[in-house]
Amino acid sequence: MPRAGNSGSGLRRKGEAGRRGADVRSDLYVALEIRDQGGIDLQLRSKVEPYYGDSIRAQIGTLLDRLGIGNARVEIDDAGALPFTIDARVEAAALRAGVPHPKKISPGRLAPTGPASPRDRLRRSRLYLPGNEPKFMINAGLHGADGIILDLEDSVHPSEKDAARQLVRRALRSVDFGDAERMVRINPLPLGAEDLEAIVPEGPDLLLLPKVESAEEVRDIEGRVKEIVRRSGSSRPLHLMPILETALGIENAFEIARAAESVVALTLGLEDYTADLGVVKTAEGEETLYARQRVVVAAKAVGVQAIDSVFGDVGDSEGLARWAARSRAMGFEGMGCVHPRQIEIIHRAYAPSTQEIEKALRIEAAFREAEAKGLGVVSLGSKMIDPPVVLRARRLVARARAMGLIPSEASVAIDAAAASAAEAEAKR
Repeated sequence: MPRAGNSGSGLRRKGEAGRRGADVRSDLYVALEIRDQGGIDLQLRSKVEPYYGDSIRAQIGTLLDRLGIGNARVEIDDAGALPFTIDARVEAAALRAGVPHPKKISPGRLAPTGPASPRDRLRRSRLYLPGNEPKFMINAGLHGADGIILDLEDSVHPSEKDAARQLVRRALRSVDFGDAERMVRINPLPLGAEDLEAIVPEGPDLLLLPKVESAEEVRDIEGRVKEIVRRSGSSRPLHLMPILETALGIENAFEIARAAESVVALTLGLEDYTADLGVVKTAEGEETLYARQRVVVAAKAVGVQAIDSVFGDVGDSEGLARWAARSRAMGFEGMGCVHPRQIEIIHRAYAPSTQEIEKALRIEAAFREAEAKGLGVVSLGSKMIDPPVVLRARRLVARARAMGLIPSEASVAIDAAAASAAEAEAKR
């Protein structure tokens, strides 16, 4: 797509952004030409003209005024874009036309952000969405993934990085992603610095850092994030998840995992990793076993979550189920998704079985009973239970509660109190 034209003075005066065509939906195309006079000449073609034409014109007029554009010809070809997409595309076209970046323009908060994301929250599934495709963002929260990743890196063509940045910035402010953790995968530095400036003030929960190879890279990004947060006045915590995608990154896994307090999880990208090794990535994954084990051990040693890579074959549900089951057995706590249909399969694979939960509850109950009696030894039937077994059982029970597979301790107490009250009432 043409980025911008040139005027006789050498200043860029034209900019285009967005997409149009028969297969485009929830997006729009903008062609903007800055002029010296004549006011705003807005030419709008829209699929929803009878219903929202006047509103679209008013919205674009307001944005142009805030951008300081008083004279321009604007061509809009709308395929049902929502307001956040309209603003993002017009803003991108203006930037490509040489209009100064509107650093003081806030998109305005339209969607709830929810409570701050805990460090140890469930991260069984994270769904990747291309950062330049608004149609995938609109209902992403309905898929039930633990995290939604608005991707600015591999899924975005180099020529569209700037436009995707504006779209993701607006989406963070305007789209309700439900209970999903709101994640953004930025580009590696130095391009990633522009992503940080645009994205961090909008309050995402977590940033994924691609192709990390050293602890210094993580500390550099954390420092940049802290400075942007300081300038924006935000108090919302922002977590980091480094992605290891090269042999060097894997070898430095432990140092990367403990590089910064804001690191809450460690993950890896197997497509780039196998390319770096010069080997073929297989469904069995024997060629990546060492890397995956190293990530798990490094993460556990530091006390952060170990998150597996994506399973790229969307059509192989059985293969995904096998991969995810092995992944959980290795110590991973979640993995990536490239399609919504993978989410339920992954959640089932990472969920403890009924037998596992029942055994863990028995171990936990035996431990509590031993504690109450002042015993230093815990037994379950004829078997002695070692402290590591008790710890593993407690972690499994906590995870099962977080998944909603068993009631929380608070709800159990409430149910018990209600039952007691009902029993007392019946005796009256």
